[in-house]
Amino acid sequence: MAKAELLREDGIGILRIDNPPVNAISPELVADLSRSFTEFEEDAGLTALVIECAGRTFVAGGDIAAFEDPEFSAAPYNSVLARIEACDRPVMASLFGTVLGGGLELAMACHFRIAASSTRLGLPEITLGLIPGSLGTQRLPRLVGLEIALDMISKGKPLSASGALAAGLVDMLDDEPGRAARSKAVELAVQGMAPRRTRALTPPDIDNADAVLAGARRAAEAKPWLPALSAVADCLEAAARKSFPDGEAVEKRAFHDLIGTTQSRAMRHLFFAERAAQKIPGLDRETKPRPVEKVGILGVGTMGGGIAMTFADAGFQVTLVETSSEALVRGQALIADAYKATQSRGLMSEEAVMARLGAMNGSTEMSDLGDCDIVVEAVFEDMELKLSVARQLGEICKPGAIIATNTSTLDVNRIAAATGRPGDVLGTHFFSPANIMKLLEIVRGADIEPDVLATVMLLARKIRKTAVVSGVCYGFIGNRMAEVYMRESEAMQVEGATPVQIDGIIENPKYLGMAMGPSRMLDMAGVDVGARTVIEWIKGGDGPQDPAYRAMCRNLYERGQHGQKTGHGYYRYECRNPVPSEETAELGRHLAREQGINRRDNIPDEEIFERLLFPMANEAAFILEEGIAYRPGDVDIVWTAGYGFPAWRGGPVFMADEIGLEKIVARLDYYAATLGNEHGYWTVSPLLRRLAEKGERLSDWRRET
Repeated sequence: MAKAELLREDGIGILRIDNPPVNAISPELVADLSRSFTEFEEDAGLTALVIECAGRTFVAGGDIAAFEDPEFSAAPYNSVLARIEACDRPVMASLFGTVLGGGLELAMACHFRIAASSTRLGLPEITLGLIPGSLGTQRLPRLVGLEIALDMISKGKPLSASGALAAGLVDMLDDEPGRAARSKAVELAVQGMAPRRTRALTPPDIDNADAVLAGARRAAEAKPWLPALSAVADCLEAAARKSFPDGEAVEKRAFHDLIGTTQSRAMRHLFFAERAAQKIPGLDRETKPRPVEKVGILGVGTMGGGIAMTFADAGFQVTLVETSSEALVRGQALIADAYKATQSRGLMSEEAVMARLGAMNGSTEMSDLGDCDIVVEAVFEDMELKLSVARQLGEICKPGAIIATNTSTLDVNRIAAATGRPGDVLGTHFFSPANIMKLLEIVRGADIEPDVLATVMLLARKIRKTAVVSGVCYGFIGNRMAEVYMRESEAMQVEGATPVQIDGIIENPKYLGMAMGPSRMLDMAGVDVGARTVIEWIKGGDGPQDPAYRAMCRNLYERGQHGQKTGHGYYRYECRNPVPSEETAELGRHLAREQGINRRDNIPDEEIFERLLFPMANEAAFILEEGIAYRPGDVDIVWTAGYGFPAWRGGPVFMADEIGLEKIVARLDYYAATLGNEHGYWTVSPLLRRLAEKGERLSDWRRET
């Protein structure tokens, strides 16, 4: 079946693209476009052409999988676009849905663009470490100007239809773009006006080119680890200073160079991993989700309030329940303040804020959760409290209601069993602030019903979360790996390193490029939260039976140094700015004396990096072997979406592969020998060792079925 065909209506041609689900550009579609356009060229009786799409959107991009082919070339598609632009009869684009990447490049090759008012248009290639490869860097600035083009291409954020109209990217808005395009095609054909070819235009802000291009260069120089930004600057300079063919050559060379970079391969790895994460073993398309209209939130602290906002933002009715009227009022005030802050930044209207607050009803009676379709309990991270709440919810919630426990480390199977209805229960690990952070770890208990999992996976999309399913273990995927990361950070502080040095290595793009190092991260999250989690884990008998384990964190907690909230944690805080703490440094010296550790004046930067990242990669391999994570890509999505791991690094698994598993295993063995391995901290995963010996990649590993 053809993916594009030429139809004829009242003397004009209709080139209709039909390549579900999103009409993505593929080699087959390009061949059909070329053939159909040839039909139009050869039919002199057709006075104009309308390019439109079947389905729910105009062309929403290209087939990213095609970039993995060493023989990939954009030349065939670019040739079709050149023929469309050179046509001597009017060519109209009928736009709706999401007009992205190659779809927008197709639209810009047309002579006139009409869009529905809900359309969004953009060039998101930068999110894959690339630039547009079908003359988007040359045509866009000629339509909207260099400044807007720089913003769109370098940030990858789409324009609304009204924004695109104001910028000159589209010529007309109409909520029936197909009808309007047909009418305009006839009008232009009758007028006999020469088609307006984008390549012949001059950027409307060409007089400001020097300033815009200088800004593009500064942005690229500030982030040399993102080579696509330098390519953007090169291509825009070509659009401003060179002929269209010369600019085409610059873009072609830059795109070719970028497609093989580690950064682009890492980002494409995440692109595919995020889509694969939605495919859950044991679920099929026949699994019917349960209806969810009303949501209950038990516990309206910082986390519960953020979760409530997430659901209200998605249009759900939310019931908030707290143990006392004082706690409820405090929680509602936190929510209101957060919305007002969003409004003050111009990101939400007053009407929208009032609508969201109006969707929330507060109560101090747990029985008011009885008519909710899903209840998320967000009470304090304490197992006895969670079990008590679970027993009550098991009795209160209506039959078929889903009970979700928001926990970052606790045993979801125990909590599920306490409800008396474990098939209705799962874990939902939201990340703080819950209304902003993308990641949602969904914890699949042993007895969960498939439709419960299917419902919450669907719900995650509705509340705009990136969902990854985890099995049950301490910390699930993310926090289990974060535990070994924090362990080594604290161990090195006892050995003589400082929080400033450790965080500096992790935040340095030369090594990793995280937004925050481990000490700053825990200070922000709350040292008390981290310490109580570790204490609970050890107390339960599952954690390390090592008196020195995470002694730094536990001692800071006992001293009342709980991080930013108390003004003192690993750092002291002056107006929220971290400064070195002599008290924390002295604690490190004291623990070294207590544990009989000889401190070093200088721990090499490379050792700090290895001791933080390599155990994480090793733990990821254990997680995969045990079936806690389904796929290596799931691990990388958790860390990039939830912990600030740079997307251009691809996640800890992908980065480990780039470093080389053989090196990582050798260094783990080295640290086992030099630091001691009494508690198994440096024991290499059998999976990691096997792959290293074979020269294979962990990110390519697949579980045998």
